[in-house]
Amino acid sequence: MDSKVSFEDRRFNPDLVEFHQHAKAMASSVGYTAKLAIDGQLAQLLRLRVAQLNPCSYCLILHNRAAVDQGITSARIANLPSWRESALYSEAERAALAYCEALTVFDQASFAAAHDEVAKQFGEGEIAEIAAVIINMNVWTRLKLAQGATPVVKSQP
Repeated sequence: MDSKVSFEDRRFNPDLVEFHQHAKAMASSVGYTAKLAIDGQLAQLLRLRVAQLNPCSYCLILHNRAAVDQGITSARIANLPSWRESALYSEAERAALAYCEALTVFDQASFAAAHDEVAKQFGEGEIAEIAAVIINMNVWTRLKLAQGATPVVKSQP
């Protein structure tokens, strides 16, 4: 995280319910520090795209930093919202990003086509892992939005 930014929970403390512990366990399995079979940069692009779509301030700050740490160029990070109009992403990444959007902003009619396209680029196990990364991020963005995780500038001591 940015050392000058911290977060305040303005609505509720997520530790008041057991669900938060389950979400943390899920994050350890497929979150940004997990070791996955799919490419780390692809997984991070998917996480960041979910954060953009939902839009979660906490997740945007965290996953922009994680994308840099993963070695994703600033041009690819900045261009992510317009990936369809960009040549900065591979065909596999483009299929995964379309699948990410179809799963995040779920539309029954378009989801099947997005799945068919991602299946041309990835095997069943990889698709399951891609889906898990996206689902995990959707849980976290919604949790952080619900709890009101709001960025604030840290006061200097």
